[in-house]
Amino acid sequence: MTPSAESGARSDQLENDARRAIDGDREALDRLVGALQSDIYAVAVRMLCHREDAEDATQEILVRIVTRLSQFDFRSKLKTWAYRVAVNYILDVKKSRVEQLRFSFEQFADDLTLTNGLHRDAPSETERLILIEEVKMGCTFGMLQCLDRPHRMAFVLGEIMEISGPDAAEALEISYDVFRKRLQHARSAILSFTKTYCGLASDTAACRCNRQLPGAVQAGKVRADSCSFATQSLSFDDAKTLVRRVDEARWASEVHRSSRPRGSSVELARQIIDTLDIRQVRPQRD
Repeated sequence: MTPSAESGARSDQLENDARRAIDGDREALDRLVGALQSDIYAVAVRMLCHREDAEDATQEILVRIVTRLSQFDFRSKLKTWAYRVAVNYILDVKKSRVEQLRFSFEQFADDLTLTNGLHRDAPSETERLILIEEVKMGCTFGMLQCLDRPHRMAFVLGEIMEISGPDAAEALEISYDVFRKRLQHARSAILSFTKTYCGLASDTAACRCNRQLPGAVQAGKVRADSCSFATQSLSFDDAKTLVRRVDEARWASEVHRSSRPRGSSVELARQIIDTLDIRQVRPQRD
């Protein structure tokens, strides 16, 4: 089965489960929420740059999806509608504790190169540590925080989640031209910063994830006993190989796509289903 056919099959399954859930099928509702949870969380964590804030947002978004499911008219893709619910919530929610720091690309560059410094006594570029991957993901999330919310959301949906332009524009409830301009602006800013500072995408950039590690630990940005995002040990060389498996023009974006944070709590979907009455999903009938 081709990727497009697989995507179409998943979309059909989501919509079938949605129809069954509206009719009162709790198992279908369980499948639907479980299928949406990981993508909703992936958007939330990149937008808010904080695991607990992202988990809270994901739960609120999934509750909204469930309780408004009977309003879905099936004229568009179920997932596009779900992203629209997520977008409306995230763009309106109070700024996360990381967003309140108001990062700029200039401040972030200083933080990477001056404040913490690039330590010479860091692990080697080939040493595999889960904390190196934690540093990498923290850096990509921090980079995104340098964009304002509308441009960050356009980049997350269009570049990282790789949602088609028309679907992303529909989720954002803007025209395709406006979405394209936002995405182009965000891409340009991320590309410029990454090529200047990130050694994963540029051999001339000085920054290395492994060399950031001692300073990040000292500053409390990563904890040796607990990782917020990383799930696997990685070396700087491993990460660079992942990034450069695509064409050079896409290296900057691949820095972000190859950062795959661990999902939210596996019990999240079940908690939502267990606490909601199925009658909240079904449409009111006269």
